[in-house]
Amino acid sequence: MKIQRWRTLGDERIATTPIFDLYRRRSTNPRRGERNFYLLTPSNWVNIIPLTSDGQVVMIRQWRHGISDFTLEIPGGMVDPEDRSPRAAARREMIEESGYDSRKITALGKVHPNPAIQPNYCYSFLADYVRLIAAPQFHGDEEIGVVKVPLSDVGRLITSGKITHALVITAFAFLDLRNDLPKQAARPKGARKRRS
Repeated sequence: MKIQRWRTLGDERIATTPIFDLYRRRSTNPRRGERNFYLLTPSNWVNIIPLTSDGQVVMIRQWRHGISDFTLEIPGGMVDPEDRSPRAAARREMIEESGYDSRKITALGKVHPNPAIQPNYCYSFLADYVRLIAAPQFHGDEEIGVVKVPLSDVGRLITSGKITHALVITAFAFLDLRNDLPKQAARPKGARKRRS
């Protein structure tokens, strides 16, 4: 049996927050009829792997209210309206959250964080040869500490459950899959080896 597309009949915004809007979407399908679906519509997101010349990943330990605990992450956040591009947003977030910067920023890929209820993308980047340029500038409600982790430890931190943020794991998966990156951005130790 051939699968059928749903056709959108209309969207109604039913709630607005600082980080997303909630919409009720009325859609129709030839076999399923008309139904309501609910969508969260945040901005696009970014994250970035800041990598030092000696193979250290500049990470952040951040309090997350959804789990009421700290997570080990890479810098990231929303693409703001004033950002020229996702790359510019990622660089801004890296500088704000870690104090590190780089002129060499490489796009790694993009994913839909949750396509069942969200239309946005998360763009991942690598910042090579980062250097400390300033103290981190946290927003008023952010509780963040900066830590350096050897890139060679990242695979173990993921498999042991020390890194649990899905979008952070995605960024490192993109990094692992790339074979056109500089030598110091080599595959994290413990990650799957690629066939030549």
